[in-house]
Amino acid sequence: MKPVRALVALVLVLIFIFSFANGPAARAQQAAAAPAPAASRVEVPYAQFNLPNGLHVILHEDHTVPLLTVNVWYHVGSSREKPGRTGFAHLFEHLMFMGSGHVKYGVFDRLLESAGGTNNASTAADRTNYYIDVPSNALDLALYLESDRMGYLLDAMSPQTVNAQRDVVKNERRENYENAPYGMASIEIAQMLYPEGHPYRWPTIGYMEDLTAASYEDVLEFFRKYYQPANASLVVAGDINTAEARAKVEKWFADVKPGPGPVPPIDYPHPMLGAVTRKTIQDRVQLPRLYLDWITPAHFQPGDAELDVVSSLLAGGKNSRLYKRLVYELQIAQDVAAYQASQGLSSQFEIVVTARPPKEGETATAAIDRIRGIVDEELRTLQQTAPAAREFQRAINQIESSFYDRMERIGGFGGVGDQMNGYYTETGNPAYFNSDLARYRALGPADVTAAAAKLLPLDKRVELVVEPAKESAK
Repeated sequence: MKPVRALVALVLVLIFIFSFANGPAARAQQAAAAPAPAASRVEVPYAQFNLPNGLHVILHEDHTVPLLTVNVWYHVGSSREKPGRTGFAHLFEHLMFMGSGHVKYGVFDRLLESAGGTNNASTAADRTNYYIDVPSNALDLALYLESDRMGYLLDAMSPQTVNAQRDVVKNERRENYENAPYGMASIEIAQMLYPEGHPYRWPTIGYMEDLTAASYEDVLEFFRKYYQPANASLVVAGDINTAEARAKVEKWFADVKPGPGPVPPIDYPHPMLGAVTRKTIQDRVQLPRLYLDWITPAHFQPGDAELDVVSSLLAGGKNSRLYKRLVYELQIAQDVAAYQASQGLSSQFEIVVTARPPKEGETATAAIDRIRGIVDEELRTLQQTAPAAREFQRAINQIESSFYDRMERIGGFGGVGDQMNGYYTETGNPAYFNSDLARYRALGPADVTAAAAKLLPLDKRVELVVEPAKESAK
């Protein structure tokens, strides 16, 4: 620990306690209620540079509201884990909030709350992201907190801390998977889709036995390899002055020691499904549910955007094909969803239909079979006949609307800062916004039909049915 950092930290605490009570948080909330028109924000200017320790920094200046976000992506997720050592990336999402060298446990949140700030984190297969959103005069605080846990987390870590968070993660898994309705479906589907050893085969939260078996040294080794400046990118976006923000980033992150260096990308063959794989499981649920899944092209690869449009045509609102057939006309489904879950190595297209209570004398299996038949009818129609221009444009409009909605927020998950970090990580271009949107605007109805026919074959997919357990069905 450095005495200067600790002394500056104390000064920051005093400043924020006495100055933020009547700071700009209220003004920021009022201003945020009237965002700038979406069309004016497609162009996102930025500056970027690397620190000597390897940290890549991206700065974006936007004075629409007096708010800013400090957003960090570590280029590590569950896909970097190994069989028998799963759940580490998600475990560190928890550990990063348990105190660092100069910020004791609990102080992180108290300081942010006193400044009118918020923060959160999430873990996925290919990345772990953290954000801090604060009023614009709290940039030093946000950078101090984020840099301290990047550079000094291990100074505050102990076997006791790891064991405590290990138990928290186990309880989270029980709550969200084992004990949640349909909670084990995603785990079952991943094991059906991906072969042994594939980095998408295990859940982000990990397996219970792996969490139990992990040693303290295993955890430390994972952190030292992946949670280092050269394996991270930092975005500071919002109401900043670019030159001043750069100086502050250099001030707070310069003393973070470099790690072993950039981690090479994962190179794993795109898995192929050769047939239909079916499985039925029972759960403590009231209604049967059908999952249909395919392995599809990775994010930003040909076919990825087309399948986003397919998902909108099939289940994007009450006018979508599956909703009209299953929920409104036939009234045999409670709800329906479809989406392209885009990821770095390969993506996953999924259709999910929850059946209505089976008719008297009808089994859950029969109800699901009927639903599957209707879904396949609609898929065949889409694969053989291009959608009408009006229907196609409605789907494109839904996608564009969602795109512009995200651009109205500078911070949080999916805000401009988070998107810039994602674009940089996946394409190398933090301002990929226009190119991303252009993928959809370049499509026509025939492109969507061709993609559905090629990428969603009815005879090469995974089918999972979740039926009510006998005690649940009574």
